[in-house]
Amino acid sequence: MNTVIGSKKRLQSQSSGTVLLMAVPLVGITPDVVDGRITLSPRYADAVCRAGGLPVVLPPSPDRASDYLEMCDAVILSGGSDVIMEDWGVATHPAANPISRLRQDFELAMLSAAESKPDVPVLAICLGMQLMGISHGARFSQHLADDLQTAGDHLDDSIHLIEGPDLRGEVTSHHHQALLDGGNLEVIASAPDGVVEGIMDRDRRFYMGVQWHPERTSDETLGIGLFNRLIEAC
Repeated sequence: MNTVIGSKKRLQSQSSGTVLLMAVPLVGITPDVVDGRITLSPRYADAVCRAGGLPVVLPPSPDRASDYLEMCDAVILSGGSDVIMEDWGVATHPAANPISRLRQDFELAMLSAAESKPDVPVLAICLGMQLMGISHGARFSQHLADDLQTAGDHLDDSIHLIEGPDLRGEVTSHHHQALLDGGNLEVIASAPDGVVEGIMDRDRRFYMGVQWHPERTSDETLGIGLFNRLIEAC
């Protein structure tokens, strides 16, 4: 874990009275960019704090992605609107609400920089997972309602079941786009209607994407538990 100035807390041993300095993991969170303003739900920072980390919002600067990965002990790619698909030679769907060009360039730069730093834990949430998957060759549905009668089950913070080899429970979701497979990443969870809900690279220390919003999910394992796992991986 990187040593971060200003992120240490004092812990006193009950047996000896010795004071120890323990580093608190610095967790960088990518924000949204809306109308020229940086925005981020406070629930992400709250979840990081509850898990024992120190959250820092990362100003979107694609050229500084490698510096951010060097500085941070872990990274969260937060949720947002929709992917700009022209980056992969496909027209963006008419029903899409694309994120800003700056945000997409920044998120992709962070994912690219993370390839050379596989020991830095990464948790990608909703939009973040979609960009993670597409970057690893996953197929993508730009509008679930075109192909799936249960598309409404994933909107408006709906609560539904997900399950996989290591994960099972109820999650809170809000999305109309989704991965159709994991590309070269392992699919670790799906919804009952087949929507891909989780992806992972098990060869890294911690590299996971989830389609639901753990910062808004009440299930302890699939909510705060994911942030706990991220911090433990530091």
